[in-house]
Amino acid sequence: MTCEPTLTPDIDLAALRAKYRQQADKRRRPEGFAQYLEVTSELEEFLEFEPYEPLPARAALTDETDVVVLGGGFAGLIAAGRLKAAGVGSIRIIDRSGDFGGVWYWNRYPGVQCDVESYTYLPLLEEMGYMPKDRYAYGSEIFAYCQQMGRRFDLYKHALFGTIVKSLRWDASIARWRIGTDQGDDVRARYVVMAPGPLNRPKLPGVPGIKRFKGHSFHTTRWDYHYTGGSWSEPELTRLAGKKLAIIGTGATAIQCVPHLAKYAAHLYVFQRTPSYIDDRGNRPTDPEWAKGLRPGWQAERMRNFHIAINEAFDKSDVDLICDGWSEINRNIQTARKAAGWPEMTLEQLMALREVEDYRAMERIRQRVDAIVQDPMTAAMLKPWYRFLCKRPCFNDDYLPTFNRPNVTLVDVSQAKGIEAITPAGIIANGTEFEVDCIIYASGFETTTDLRRRYGIDIVEGRGGLSLYDHWGQGFRTLHGMSVHNFPGMFFTGYLQGGVSGSITQMYDQQARHIAHIVGEAMARGAAMVEPTREAEAAWVDTIRANLVYDKPFWESCTPGYNNNEGIATNRYTIFGEPYGPGFFAFDDLLRQWREKGDFDGLQFSSPAVAQPAAQTV
Repeated sequence: MTCEPTLTPDIDLAALRAKYRQQADKRRRPEGFAQYLEVTSELEEFLEFEPYEPLPARAALTDETDVVVLGGGFAGLIAAGRLKAAGVGSIRIIDRSGDFGGVWYWNRYPGVQCDVESYTYLPLLEEMGYMPKDRYAYGSEIFAYCQQMGRRFDLYKHALFGTIVKSLRWDASIARWRIGTDQGDDVRARYVVMAPGPLNRPKLPGVPGIKRFKGHSFHTTRWDYHYTGGSWSEPELTRLAGKKLAIIGTGATAIQCVPHLAKYAAHLYVFQRTPSYIDDRGNRPTDPEWAKGLRPGWQAERMRNFHIAINEAFDKSDVDLICDGWSEINRNIQTARKAAGWPEMTLEQLMALREVEDYRAMERIRQRVDAIVQDPMTAAMLKPWYRFLCKRPCFNDDYLPTFNRPNVTLVDVSQAKGIEAITPAGIIANGTEFEVDCIIYASGFETTTDLRRRYGIDIVEGRGGLSLYDHWGQGFRTLHGMSVHNFPGMFFTGYLQGGVSGSITQMYDQQARHIAHIVGEAMARGAAMVEPTREAEAAWVDTIRANLVYDKPFWESCTPGYNNNEGIATNRYTIFGEPYGPGFFAFDDLLRQWREKGDFDGLQFSSPAVAQPAAQTV
């Protein structure tokens, strides 16, 4: 099927630039990510409980294993599966939830769905022999797929669910990591793989009075079906009849659950600081004939195509396999270049063309709001005034029509830069108190806060008691984004200093294969420890910083959000880390060549008899 360019309107570029700046400035807050509350013991009702699959109490465990994987979502599942394939049999997987799935275990709110196509998001589809039911899979299917991965790799017998890691300490006397948990466990491991994922710890808005509210409240990652009625698979929220609700947040989560809430509540107040980009979803079942015609290697090809569609530029020979809102700008750039006869373009010229197509695509989205939302004032509040990817794009066919319902009120708090207070009876915003029976927090995750908050582990100490958080106090310091000097046998997945793919699960598999290769070699050598040298770590940091592709003017111009550290545009500690500038596939080539070289350049393997040097940091 041919993917046609998307028709977009003409624009006044100068006027839109000014409008975007004005809209971003009125939303900036000097405290940045400090505007969000950490869900600690004081707010434990929002996090420290298990509403879905509570596990019985168990005795504290004393355990010795080769590898501990921290996290049971896609990152942990892929890492554990690749480690087992490399011959590692002694593995322990620790996760706070009651099953595998990670964010897909916790996110059970009504309407939860993958917002990129499932053929590029669900990992290892060919290896698993699985084809998603829909182009954009629903959360229940993704969770079931995670369970299927756990069974396929025989990981359930290795899992320690319902367990929160409180400390990670390197014990030089036994050359092992000691993992302390909230269950009183003492788990000792030669290697630790950090696989928490970027969306693992909920956060709350820093609004005064959260604990004062006398009604019911919950975070969307702990959806309370006992209160709302219905279930994950059948979200008929019948217990909301007669109730007035408030939902705080209008990002990817709210976009999906707001239509369900509005259908059943007596009244729904939607509190919005910044509107989301909302395009049509157009979900459909997977065509079995299409699936039958796929050739081996189809998913890797599709993942590569998706990555190019978002991060690079289609060449004249490229075919847009994705053909949705994610690839619209690149698709239209390709059409414009083709119409011009494919002239040679400098990077500056290409970026200028991208800017124009970006503004045109966003104007199309704003015109779409006018075409759907009947009340002009509400429509005006729902229009996004920022560049594509400043905030995560959202796709839903029911969200915008929901604001045509008489029982739904949009409350825009952008002028006040947020909600003023929460009272025993409800929410104060723009000087008005909105009395409600229930407040639902769709306020997202700890993606831009400091690393201790993101990991949720108070103590991570390497050799000599060196804190990981201190070692990274001035920025990440790694070799290939996966290992750290003075933290022997500790490996990292996620966005640090490596390749960033359009499909995060593709990145996880790249990292898992590399980590498994190193761990397999260490075990084959009988080495007790493996870590990068100080020199190799420093050289990789230099490589990253010398090749860093970071469009600071773009991110500074964006409306505040987690993609730009809530308006504090710095390349340090953003959700995307400090990516390898030449790109994901260039990084993949670099890792493959490093492995093929066979000398494990930059790593040192040692046995227990080798003296332990004192910890040093730069």
